[in-house]
Amino acid sequence: MTTLPSVLMVVSEAVPYAKTGGLGDVGGALPSALARLGCAVTVAIPRYRGCAEGVEVAHFAEGSWPGCPAMRVVQRIHDDGVRFWLVDCPTYFDRAGVYGSGGHDYPDNDRRFAILARAALETAVLLQWRPSLVHAHDWQAGLVPAYLKYRYQSVPTLAGVPCVFTIHNLAFQGLFAGDGLPALDLGWESFTGEGLEFWGQVSFLKSGINFSDVVTTVSRKYAQEIQTAEHGCGFEGVLQHRSGVLVGIPNGIDTAIWNPASDPWLPASYTTKHLAGRSAVKRALLARCGMKNADHVRRAIVGMVSRMVDQKGLDLIEAAAQDLMGLDATFVILGTGEAKYERMWRSLAARYPDRVSVTVGFSEEMAHLVEGGADIFLMPSRFEPCGLNQMYSLRYGTVPVVRATGGLDDTVQQVDLASGEGTGFKFTLYSPEAMVSALRMAIEAFGQPDLWRKIQSAGMKQDHSWAASAAEYISVYQKAIQK
Repeated sequence: MTTLPSVLMVVSEAVPYAKTGGLGDVGGALPSALARLGCAVTVAIPRYRGCAEGVEVAHFAEGSWPGCPAMRVVQRIHDDGVRFWLVDCPTYFDRAGVYGSGGHDYPDNDRRFAILARAALETAVLLQWRPSLVHAHDWQAGLVPAYLKYRYQSVPTLAGVPCVFTIHNLAFQGLFAGDGLPALDLGWESFTGEGLEFWGQVSFLKSGINFSDVVTTVSRKYAQEIQTAEHGCGFEGVLQHRSGVLVGIPNGIDTAIWNPASDPWLPASYTTKHLAGRSAVKRALLARCGMKNADHVRRAIVGMVSRMVDQKGLDLIEAAAQDLMGLDATFVILGTGEAKYERMWRSLAARYPDRVSVTVGFSEEMAHLVEGGADIFLMPSRFEPCGLNQMYSLRYGTVPVVRATGGLDDTVQQVDLASGEGTGFKFTLYSPEAMVSALRMAIEAFGQPDLWRKIQSAGMKQDHSWAASAAEYISVYQKAIQK
């Protein structure tokens, strides 16, 4: 019987301690899923302002390694057995924001997240705990494999321990001034094109890519896309060079929280076999939006829960606004973002109050109500490393219309109208016309109840749980260890 690996995970945010986006969900959910499959998992994260206290397991005096401030590490063990090490370094982490404040990143983020990486590794050494491997996430943990290579190869506890590095969004690269390298306790031998140098700067992301044993990213399609000039963000050559160890593993969703059979935010429950409760949820959503007549109930509701930015395809919606208003559909929108797109949606809602409802901001209740009550979910993203809302939508019987990019392409199967096979509707060309065409096709399918139920049922039967993703990670871990 193969022994399951013990994992030291280094990540900048994890639910329930800190979350600014999808990385926080992964930082909380993946360790738990791995633990349920039998792995021993320890997660190292900063102890940001407001984080819970824990039991002190390590204390480091100032100067314990070059650039080390005085700090301690406190431990909390969750009910699922996952052990969290919270790096309690007030100098760097007791601040108003996670990465910055007032719309600006903290200028010393390089030192802040170098401290996270070193503290995680030094705590393992101090406690004489040798993990099977280290799993580092995104640029904030990008120095972990560099430190393993340059600072721990002669330390018995960590010598030879492999590192897996996950790219969640290649657009964030952790770029800092090259002359700051000595302050990170790394030598100039690491400052090369095959190391962490990127156009004269230090790139934490490039360190993670070049110095780790395996590189993963959050969907199979995204793993292919980031090796191209269109989506590579300048790193396509680096990733092509490492293509032999680059693997795409889709994120999962929390199927306990996102479950239409037990969702406390919904006024009625429903399942794949018993969809009747869905009509009550749709009516509740319409009532919430002030749309209560029979025509609203008859029409397809097109829902969006999204950041209002170009990446999410809002420029397509702006260009196609008049065509969208001509469709036999009602639009229910939840989100916040760039002021021009917030104004656009507010203007459309004012001009077409019978067609458009917009809530600028975020509400967990409203997000669940849109997923449970809309008929169609629109995600026209320019790029999408993984995406979660399309998987929520599939689980809730809300048929997704997506651009065929990244995780959206991986998780949604195009409907064949002749056979009724498939789970959603996709368009490839990034254009307003292509988006409207796909949406029109979905609305026409909505007008055929038997076909629509077949599409809904197929989507609801998909398994996008973290258990499936965690099993793929374990396979990658075992291969890294064997190498």
